[in-house]
Amino acid sequence: MTRGTGREQSPAAPRSVDVARLAGVSQKTVSRVFNEEPYVSAEVRRRVLEAAEQLGYRRNNAARALASGRTRSIGVVTLGTALYGPASLLMGVERVVRDTGYALRVVNTMEGDPAGLAGAVGSLLDQGVDGIVISEPIEEEGAEGDLTVPVNVPVLVLGAPPPFTASTVLYGAGGADLMARAAIEHLLDLGHPTVHHLAGPQRWYAAKDRLEGWRAALAAHGRDRPPVIEGDWSAASGYAAGRELAADPEVTAVFAANDDMAIGLIRALAEAGRRVPEDVSVVGFDDIPVAAYVTPPLTTVRQQFDTVAQEGLKRLVHAIENPQAEALPASDPPVHLVVRASTQPPPPRRPPGRRRHTASRPGGGPHDPPPANGGSSTHH
Repeated sequence: MTRGTGREQSPAAPRSVDVARLAGVSQKTVSRVFNEEPYVSAEVRRRVLEAAEQLGYRRNNAARALASGRTRSIGVVTLGTALYGPASLLMGVERVVRDTGYALRVVNTMEGDPAGLAGAVGSLLDQGVDGIVISEPIEEEGAEGDLTVPVNVPVLVLGAPPPFTASTVLYGAGGADLMARAAIEHLLDLGHPTVHHLAGPQRWYAAKDRLEGWRAALAAHGRDRPPVIEGDWSAASGYAAGRELAADPEVTAVFAANDDMAIGLIRALAEAGRRVPEDVSVVGFDDIPVAAYVTPPLTTVRQQFDTVAQEGLKRLVHAIENPQAEALPASDPPVHLVVRASTQPPPPRRPPGRRRHTASRPGGGPHDPPPANGGSSTHH
């Protein structure tokens, strides 16, 4: 009689040969299926994947890396911040990388560190990544114009960091200027004589792009360009800007570079007796989850983070796996203006010489309730 040891031996992990035997194909065919190579019929691919799932087979990526010379990993350099835009873009990249079968390695940089980008890229190269995504949204003062480390893997740039030399450099996530123009066009089409701009901090590439879109739209329509107020992306900075703009009775429309600042702006306008949208229309940018539930619901530009990540990673993986092939073309992300209740035509203009009186009501809300049409419609 055999005496038990108190432990049950776990069965050996299934191998590709086991998958091949169950699917009735060769081991080479199993390899072709998992490497997503062509010349495998849909029926054979289905049988192999079903057999692998039934057996609980997982590829040995370490062995595969030794055989192919690649680690099947993609590195991401991103600013360590909880702000909605960068955080949402990183989540989109994480989802897409996982779906491609690559491992993800993330290195955060810190605002105020000019050498952060070069150090982060060097760290990822030391880990042997096959490609790098740079989602670095700010321009650091004193940062070197070129990275001091040689970059011999394809790089996808989401934003506009300092230039450097790499085997392949792909650019994505453009179009913020076009999105900003859509917001300004909406306000001008409603009849507003011009649009004031509450900009983001100009060290951020996204803030610069949105500022440029605002300028271009007003210039295209021959409208006056009011002085720009610069915030720091926070609702508090939007509130401070709102107190300043509320004192000017000529202000009828404001484009804020993100939704948080727009929400703070609306609060300050309401406390000063300037109703939104009856007196002042406000448009934000990002379409954060709470934008549809503030009072009034906020008209805003919706960013397509998943679309940007999906297209960018598709191009990067293509460059990694087809180093001799021509790069896949890029396309601008779609423009989605979500129209809600914070915008409407401007109030009737008063005769020259008559100024509208605005009562200050600290801590209060707008004089009248927001319009009942709190729903939203999306313009593409």
